[in-house]
Amino acid sequence: MKNKYIDLVNQTFDFPQEEFHLKDNNLQFHGIDIMELINTYGSPLKFTYLPQISNNIQKAKKWFTDAMHQLNYKGKYHYCYCTKSSHFKYVMDEALQNDIHIETSSAYDIDIIEALKKEGKITNENYILCNGFKRELYISNIARLVNNGHHNCISIIDNYEELSLLTNAIDKVFKVGIRIASEEEPKFEFYTSRLGIGYKNIVQFYNDRIKNDPHVELKMLHFFINTGIRDTAYYWNELLKCLRVYINLKKICPTLDSLNIGGGFPIKNSLAFEFDYQYLVEEIITQIQTTCQEANVPAPDIFTEFGSFTVGESGGVIYKVLYQKQQNDREKWNMINSSFITTLPDSWAINKRFVMLPINRWHDVYERVLLGGLTCDSDDYYNSEQHINAVYLPKFNPENPLYIGFFNTGAYQENIGGYGGLQHCLIPAPKHIIIDKDNQGKIHTHLHQDQQTNKDFLKILGYAVDHKNEVENETTLNTIPTSN
Repeated sequence: MKNKYIDLVNQTFDFPQEEFHLKDNNLQFHGIDIMELINTYGSPLKFTYLPQISNNIQKAKKWFTDAMHQLNYKGKYHYCYCTKSSHFKYVMDEALQNDIHIETSSAYDIDIIEALKKEGKITNENYILCNGFKRELYISNIARLVNNGHHNCISIIDNYEELSLLTNAIDKVFKVGIRIASEEEPKFEFYTSRLGIGYKNIVQFYNDRIKNDPHVELKMLHFFINTGIRDTAYYWNELLKCLRVYINLKKICPTLDSLNIGGGFPIKNSLAFEFDYQYLVEEIITQIQTTCQEANVPAPDIFTEFGSFTVGESGGVIYKVLYQKQQNDREKWNMINSSFITTLPDSWAINKRFVMLPINRWHDVYERVLLGGLTCDSDDYYNSEQHINAVYLPKFNPENPLYIGFFNTGAYQENIGGYGGLQHCLIPAPKHIIIDKDNQGKIHTHLHQDQQTNKDFLKILGYAVDHKNEVENETTLNTIPTSN
C-alpha cells in the first residue's frame, strides 16, 4: 500500500527536482543538508542561499541575450535589481557581482547606493533607475547623486510636479524616464494604476515640459503592470499600447532610446510550477522589434527590474511541529514553533503560496493537516499548499519530531515583517543564517542575526532592562525552542 509521504509526492509531481532531492530520508536543498543546519542552529530558522541570486540573474541575462541574437535585435539588454525586494547588503553584494544595474523606490535607497559606491561595488557606469513617488528627501538625494557625477542616474517621472522639483535641485543636465500609468486588469477595483502618467498625456507632457528644456534629457519610457509578465491577452494588449506611445515619442524625441518593461517574472511556488521563461522573452523581443520595424523606428534598449525573481528563490524558513491539536473529527492542527504572520507575512496578507515540504520522515505515513502559528490570532495559519485543497505531511509523532520547510521566501518577507523590530504577540524573529559556496563548491554558513530576546523587545518598547539580571533574561519570549 502506497501511503508514505514519498509515495504521495511521486504520484503527484516529478521528483526529485533541480533544487530538491532526498538523502537518507531527509530533504536536500541545492545539495545542502537541511537537518544538519537544524542540528547546528536549531529552529525556527531563516536562511539565505546566496548562489541562487547569481543563478537567476545569469539565467535571465541568457534568455534575453539569446533571444536578441536569434532575432538579430539591435538594442542592448540591461538587468536591474529592484531593491525593495530585499535591501540587505549581502543580497546587493551578491547581485552586483553579475554586472547589473539598480532600481530604487525611496529616498534611503540612495544612501545605500552611495555606500556601495564608496566600496567600489557601484560606479557611475551603473544605471540607477529612481522609481516611486518622490518627495523632498528623495528629490534631494537623487540631486546629490547626479550633482556628484552619477551620469547614469535616470529619474522615472511619476507625476507632473516631479520634473520641476528635480530641475530646481540638479545643477547639470540630467536624464529622466516617464512611467506609464497602465490600465489594470478588469478584476481590479480601479481602472488605472496610481503610478505614472496616463497613456494619452505622455506626448503632450514631453512637448510642454521636456522638449525645450536644455537641462532635461528624456531617455526612457517605463512600463509595468501589477500582474507581472504573463502570457495573457491582457499583458500583450498593454505592451502594444506602451509600444505605440514609445513610437510616437521616439519620432519627436531623438534622445529616447530605452524601454523599461519592469519586473514581474514569477518564481516557483509549488513542485508543480511550470513557466516557459525563454518562450515569453522571445515573444516580448519579437513584439517590440516587429512593432518598431513597422513604424520605421529603431528598436530600443531593453531594461528589466526583477526583484522577486532575483532574490525570492534564495530564501527559506524552517519550523518544528511542536504539537498536534485534534479540534474535531476532521481537522488536525499542527502547531509550529513560530508564527506565519511574523515570519511569512505574505502568506497571511495576500494568501501567497510558497513551496512547503517536510525536512525529515519522508518515508512515514502521511496525514491531512492544517498548520497553525503561535500567535493568539485566528488568521495565523497556513493552508495554501494545495494537494486537493489540503496540506499533507508525515503523521505527527511526539517521539520523532517533524520539521517543515517553506522555500523561495527570499523576497519582501523581511521588509514587510519588520526585520529586527516588534512582532505580533511579541513572537521573536528567528535566527537568520547566510549560506554561500566557495570556488571549490564547498558550502559555508554563518549566523547573520540571532533570535530576538526579551531584552530586544523591552528596549524597543521603552522599558528599562534590569542589567543585574541580564544573564537570566537572555531567554526568548514565549519560550520558543531554539534547538532540535
